[in-house]
Amino acid sequence: MKVLLLHSLYAPHIGGGAEIVVRQLAEGLQARGCEVVVLATGPRAGLNPEHLDGLLVYRAGLSNFYWHFTQAKPNRLLRLGWHLRDRYNRSMRQHVRDVIAHEEPHIVLCNNLTGWSISAWDEISAAGLPIVQVLHDLYLLCPKDTMFNNGRSCERQCGMCAAFRRPHAAASAQVAAVIGVSRFVLERITAEGYFAQASQHVVHNCIDPRASISALPRPHHSGLLRFGYIGTLSENKGLSWLIEQFQALSINATLEIAGRGKLDYEAEIKGRADPSKVRFVGYQPSERFMQGIDVLVIPSIWAEPFGLVAVEGCAQHLPIIATNMGGLPEIIQDNLNGLLCTPADPDSLGRAMLKLYLDSDLRQRLSEQARSSVAAFLNTERMLDQYQTILSSTLNGRSANDEPDFTDHFPPQVEPARD
Repeated sequence: MKVLLLHSLYAPHIGGGAEIVVRQLAEGLQARGCEVVVLATGPRAGLNPEHLDGLLVYRAGLSNFYWHFTQAKPNRLLRLGWHLRDRYNRSMRQHVRDVIAHEEPHIVLCNNLTGWSISAWDEISAAGLPIVQVLHDLYLLCPKDTMFNNGRSCERQCGMCAAFRRPHAAASAQVAAVIGVSRFVLERITAEGYFAQASQHVVHNCIDPRASISALPRPHHSGLLRFGYIGTLSENKGLSWLIEQFQALSINATLEIAGRGKLDYEAEIKGRADPSKVRFVGYQPSERFMQGIDVLVIPSIWAEPFGLVAVEGCAQHLPIIATNMGGLPEIIQDNLNGLLCTPADPDSLGRAMLKLYLDSDLRQRLSEQARSSVAAFLNTERMLDQYQTILSSTLNGRSANDEPDFTDHFPPQVEPARD
């Protein structure tokens, strides 16, 4: 089976967890005997092939006002123009056409469509190839892919998003199979009429357990407690909320924030932080960063489609504080491997941090249970099994009713000890 894997970005251009998982898929399927070709957007004009770790990667120059993988935030008018063109970017179809003609894949595994637009579906269908679409975000409902506006997560599509996405649900009828990286993201998008003709599956993202094989349960200790955040620095990630709640606590603790974001937003949140309590450490490898903290905080105020960082933290035996939104509750269970809070009750984040600061026994128990609680998410071979079987059955033309159940299930529930 020859697979064309289409995605918005590809390493070394890493925007978030989706890029990590897509690279795992590409390399993993190739190692299993599939022939994999990657097609992603890039900053240079034209179609630029290269070899990366044994894979053929095509980077297509993005035909839009700017390439979206940049730290500088364009002005509002330019962003609006970008999204207008991205509703259906006809110019990007040529790159898809050229790669399909040259490589002759059997099937196309589409991931994030930002930059490509749904025009990619039409070009793939025109070539007579089956499409498997993976849902990593909410792009099909919202041009910004987050459904987050004015400091809040949107409960429904606004008028502008609905207008930008009006033909998309009908166009999705040409997709043969759809995979959600969480039950949340699959149900959220299909509820709007998408993928009515496709077989539907949930395959949770996984990470390679070898990345954290040296991690040991956290020892008891007293004194300074180190809270940490790692990820994109952006408003929807809840960093302002985290900094405000942390600085309101009178505790012997520090907060380290790792990651990068738009330059103007970075400057804004750094201006709100007390440097004696909050330290910005820039981009850090996640394994190394997590080994230097005691509690990982994921204060997202939008509905995260999954939250791979939560899996990474649990694999490193870290207790997690996370919001009870989106796909995060499919990973973090209250009083089993972490504590859940909600932006609807702003002080719930501060209370969770204070609770873990005061109760070292609870912190230790959550740490000891963390890695086993995400065992299902540390099995990349199982994830690859599911993808490979879905690809094979789709290529063989089985109907949705003939499909075996590939739905990824929650890890076994462990009854949490009572405080």
